Amino acid sequence: MLWKDVINLISTTPDKNAAGDAIDIENPRQVFANKRSIRQAEFYQAMATGLRPELMFEVKSIDYNQEGQLEYNGKKYTIIRTYDKNGEITELICQGLVNNATS
Repeated sequence: MLWKDVINLISTTPDKNAAGDAIDIENPRQVFANKRSIRQAEFYQAMATGLRPELMFEVKSIDYNQEGQLEYNGKKYTIIRTYDKNGEITELICQGLVNNATS
């Protein structure tokens, strides 16, 4: 496997700003991945439940720590589903974010 794409997996840490409002601090971490196409059956099943899968990435399972978002080519995505293929590779099915809201 080539692992030719670079993504930033993003975890969040709850915190408070100067005014005392609750905010999330993003903690990006760069990993290598393989960009894959969404399978047709999975696309239509997700659409039926209101989800809009756009991209799928394969990452080494050891590199994935249950992050909820990722960034690829300057665009943020939310991870809507994961699938452990064989204990070594995890598929991350993603949908785009627009202004930090799910598109």
